[in-house]
Amino acid sequence: MRPTLRLLQVATNGSQRQRTISFVGLGRMGSEMAFNLFSRRLVESNGTARFIVCDAREATSAGFVHNFMQQFPGAQIEVANTPAEAALASSTVVTMLPSSPHVRNVYVEEDGIIPALQSLPSEAVRSTLCIDSTTLDVEVARGVSTDVQSAGAAMVDAPVSGGVTGAKAGTLSFLVGGPEPAYKLAHPFLAHMGERIIYCGDSGAGLAAKICNNLILGVQQIAVAEGMLLGQKLGLDPKVLSSVVNSSTGACWSSSVNNPVPGALTDKSPPCERDYEGGFATSLMLKDMGLATDLADSTGSPLPLGKKAEKIYADVVSEDPELSQKDFSSVYRYLRSAYPK
Repeated sequence: MRPTLRLLQVATNGSQRQRTISFVGLGRMGSEMAFNLFSRRLVESNGTARFIVCDAREATSAGFVHNFMQQFPGAQIEVANTPAEAALASSTVVTMLPSSPHVRNVYVEEDGIIPALQSLPSEAVRSTLCIDSTTLDVEVARGVSTDVQSAGAAMVDAPVSGGVTGAKAGTLSFLVGGPEPAYKLAHPFLAHMGERIIYCGDSGAGLAAKICNNLILGVQQIAVAEGMLLGQKLGLDPKVLSSVVNSSTGACWSSSVNNPVPGALTDKSPPCERDYEGGFATSLMLKDMGLATDLADSTGSPLPLGKKAEKIYADVVSEDPELSQKDFSSVYRYLRSAYPK
């Protein structure tokens, strides 16, 4: 672990570290969340805040810095080569990663956050807050949180609801789990990235709530796709059908905001209008459905629709790989092509 000279200087300067925020993971969601967090914190601090970004793809980090500096010339923002560098130089570290293995790597491995915390003076560690917004296995999250707290720092799990659109608009909902004092520390930072911040309980509770939410969402999106397909086969105009559903008892986010039929919504631009680009990837929805089925199996909770929905998303990914990274509402396109008559 060899931090850059400048970041190492920040790590040994307590006042600089206290006003530095790091963001690790600049994917579709993370990049939008980081931009809102940094820009709003910059205004709040009258330009004194410092920022660090870190991503597995160096070009992604460099591109983020370039874009941020174009809109905020003079901002203090740098790239960390590893999560450890980010943690050494920042009193607040936000992570937004794809799944459980990535969280383990970022927090636990040699160049990870926890080894970096263990190398810092105890006073610096006690002033450190970690916020993880990844949707991952509950037990993995609890284990990482225990390790971070054992090192002396505070941590919350704060998965999000609202998708890429909500991340860009800063209207996300955060479902927070962790000790209540850590939740209170995290609240101001989360408020820069979202509108609703819901405290769900101790470590892992935020993730449990998110997994249950995405289980419902995943099933709903398939049901909307089926209903829209059936309606068209019966001769209904998608605009008329979506208007009926969205003003009736079938109304849900999957229909009113993320409707999978191009042209069905006249006042919004869901991913289907961009060939299903720019939304929540089908592969990620499949991952979340898998988390739900694993939890259901371990707790003995019935999941007949959830398991069927997981199988459908798995079929989408395996039979039409192009849709893997497209918005999960592309399940409509898969069903349409699988049953053309």
